[in-house]
Amino acid sequence: MASATPSLFPLLIFARLSALIVAVLVLIWALGFKTSFLPNTPSHEDLIYAVLHPLFMVIGFILISGEAILVHRWLPGSRNLKKSVHLCLQGVALACGIFGIWTKFQGQDGIVANFFSLHSWMGLICISLFGAQWLMGFLSFWHRGEARSIRVQILPWHIFLGLYTYGLAVVTAETGLLEKLTFLQTNRNVSKHSTESMVVNGLGLGLALLSGIVILAAVSPKHQDSHAAAKTIYSK
Repeated sequence: MASATPSLFPLLIFARLSALIVAVLVLIWALGFKTSFLPNTPSHEDLIYAVLHPLFMVIGFILISGEAILVHRWLPGSRNLKKSVHLCLQGVALACGIFGIWTKFQGQDGIVANFFSLHSWMGLICISLFGAQWLMGFLSFWHRGEARSIRVQILPWHIFLGLYTYGLAVVTAETGLLEKLTFLQTNRNVSKHSTESMVVNGLGLGLALLSGIVILAAVSPKHQDSHAAAKTIYSK
């Protein structure tokens, strides 16, 4: 079995470091600035749902789905093992995403009040695409109900839609951060130079950095023999 290219190891390390930074920042924001998540009603239950939303959407949905994308780059073993781990991680990410959206519909404001912004529309589109992508991956590559030729034709679309949906999830999170920060600075008198504003901006930058590293690692050559083949082609 061919070994992974050494050029991928720095990307994997940077991806894990970026994911760690993102996780720490979202935890600091959600748990350290709870007053920013206070809803219009004084209900403690609504506050819990409001705090759980960014935690599940960032850590549960984005970070775990990013790790699932990287499975094929670092996990040793057979292709079936890698596909199994990839499928399971994406399933966990999908469950976290569904639960994260569900928390927004549990407040006293109801569903309609949380379905008016670009962030909410993109979120529902993203989770729908993610679910369809997971189902397509299960049926085409795990269930093995289709002929090999059909799976080969579907694979490029599966990869494209997977990376597109992951990127869309990050963009959706960025719109949510911008929406929340704008609300805080306008209605809650949170200063643009406050610690919370810096944490939220840092979280947005961390997500942008993480997505770039994950996508780059996903499209980079995987094996040493890929470089050897390229050298052979260009030497002719």
